Amino acid sequence: MPRLGAETKLAELHVHLGGSVDPAVMWEIAHAQGIRLPTKDYWKFVELVTVDSVKKKTFEDYLSLFHWTELIQSSPIAIERSVYQTIAGAYRKNNITLLELRFNPMKRNRGGEQDLDQIMMAAVRGLDRASLEYPVKTGLIVCLDRTFNHRLNEILLEKAVLFSGRGVVGIDVAGAAGKGFRYADYSELFRRARKAGLGLTVHAGEDEGPESVRDVVEHLEPDRIGHGVRAAEDRKTMDVLKETGTVLEVCPTSNLNTGVLKGVAQMKRVFRALEDSGVKLTINTDGPEMLKTNLRGEMEFLMREGILREEEVLRANRNAFEAAFVK
Repeated sequence: MPRLGAETKLAELHVHLGGSVDPAVMWEIAHAQGIRLPTKDYWKFVELVTVDSVKKKTFEDYLSLFHWTELIQSSPIAIERSVYQTIAGAYRKNNITLLELRFNPMKRNRGGEQDLDQIMMAAVRGLDRASLEYPVKTGLIVCLDRTFNHRLNEILLEKAVLFSGRGVVGIDVAGAAGKGFRYADYSELFRRARKAGLGLTVHAGEDEGPESVRDVVEHLEPDRIGHGVRAAEDRKTMDVLKETGTVLEVCPTSNLNTGVLKGVAQMKRVFRALEDSGVKLTINTDGPEMLKTNLRGEMEFLMREGILREEEVLRANRNAFEAAFVK
């Protein structure tokens, strides 16, 4: 029996709710809420909310897919079912026994039409139900957004702190780079989050270069960085990650599909550089349903293509258990 067999318990730290619900479930949720979709054909809907591996998308194209998934999830009932289905599916399909699920509740309240606390409470109910039915340690990460103004992001932090004893385990900064956005402007919010006992992670080194990784480490001092693969372009940046013990949440299929990495050869160079520099890695999907992947498949892909050795994949999985905000 191979060491990475079906019995191997896995941990995943970087999963967006908007990319993690089966399209069939999303279809059902949309119709149950009376949401008018741009097509009445289910298979065209699947094309609308998933990435076609043949037709490569840009980073912006990938983010645009979330328009429909976030709209469909914009109610307490939809959020509760989405959270439950993601956690339950992760365990049933991949034996994931530790999962941290991130989302932006403010992108699920229809611009203020829905009560933000109701959205948060619904997410917690979905988490609780899944935890009762499956042996999965799980928690929620609230995403601040680089396109939001400071006050909106402060409100998101306040909600994360409010629900920190009820399932929320961390905060993140995600989304496309907004005009005028500076990580340094959020140092005080991150200090408040840390004081409240929340884990800290930030998207960096994906659509931006290695300087974004150094910027984040200097001003926000996160425990982990989402993606971070562009750090491999700069020795100093990798040294900073090693010295601070900052853990990268790498998402191989996502980086290939968004063009952040241009192919297997480049991915091999990037992973080798990070491994040889002693940077701690974890392996993740980003959004398994949207990207038509799963965590076990990500790991098998890395080994099959010679990007990582089996012992390195297993070490990355151990890193995920150790770096988790869920305790």
